[in-house]
Amino acid sequence: MTLKNTLAALLMCAAFSLPAFAAEDVGSSTIPVFSSARNTNLNVTIWYPAKGGGVTALSSDDRVFEGTPALKDAAIRPGRLPLVLLSHGSGSSMAGMAWIAVKLASEGFIVAGTNHPGTTSGYSTPEDTPKIWERTNDLSTIATALTTDSRWKEAIEKDRIGVLGFSLGGSAALEISGARADLDAYARYCDEYATMMDCQWFAGGRGYVDNEPVSVPKLDLRSIDKARFEQQNRDPRIRSAVLVDPGLALAFQPDSLKAIDIPLTFINLGSKGKIPPAVLADRLAAAIPAATYQQVDEADHFSFLPLCKPDAGAFLKSVGERDPICEPAGSRDRGDIHAQLETMIVAAFNRTLKPGQ
Repeated sequence: MTLKNTLAALLMCAAFSLPAFAAEDVGSSTIPVFSSARNTNLNVTIWYPAKGGGVTALSSDDRVFEGTPALKDAAIRPGRLPLVLLSHGSGSSMAGMAWIAVKLASEGFIVAGTNHPGTTSGYSTPEDTPKIWERTNDLSTIATALTTDSRWKEAIEKDRIGVLGFSLGGSAALEISGARADLDAYARYCDEYATMMDCQWFAGGRGYVDNEPVSVPKLDLRSIDKARFEQQNRDPRIRSAVLVDPGLALAFQPDSLKAIDIPLTFINLGSKGKIPPAVLADRLAAAIPAATYQQVDEADHFSFLPLCKPDAGAFLKSVGERDPICEPAGSRDRGDIHAQLETMIVAAFNRTLKPGQ
């Protein structure tokens, strides 16, 4: 569920239709958005269908991962488009979701997200990880900024806003849709599944600050602010959510799930019987009235990360990385898995944010 170690050191209405755009016609811009909750600016990256201009730049290109091209600061195509907010996994980054952001933008969505401070590659601590309420606030802050900003408000259909979350980002997507977490259930989960990656992270005594490992005390989950952890984080502007391997899968209040009244699409990475309980979402989907559930066979949690460079696996082994970040999960390569995920995710948002298409 969490992506730490080398990853951290290197960087887890009315019906209408819209045309599809080629990936090379996707623009990207990064803007500062002030967060009053964090008392600092969030650097928000926005991907969008472009009409021209801009210079080709790569997101997420580094020693391990292949980059995803987009036209930096290109002009946006005219018209109002649905907005999809992104929330990355714990210990990962927004750049790691560029591959799916570009695909969504090429299909006629505006896509936006930020690195969540405290749970991002190079800046991640066990103490900050369970603060889902900070992530949901980031997402709401971005939605407000983009729907009121002079450049973006005319491009966004403010009644068609969705969210795509992966891993801990899936927890945030679920909570901004109306789910409420249960702290006692979460603590019991780590008592029972102490070897799970997220629980090992809380017990490991290590975090990352400024891209360097730091020693931190073991986190007792029962010491988390219960009121904040269990608070209502619903943003009524969210009309749809796609949740890929959502974290905290065993720690949501059942009544809050039953009350969710927007369409949710759950996607698990892995064949039946091989999905970790930390993210297994079939029961979540069954508890939510308008939810659907899908699996991606012969995949694993790391399959959602960007494509790896040819020698990345050997490099990771040489630096002592223990997680199978670039190892195949089965007989399928990651590009094939990404293609299936793109089809699933685009179809979900087309169905829920572009009715009538």
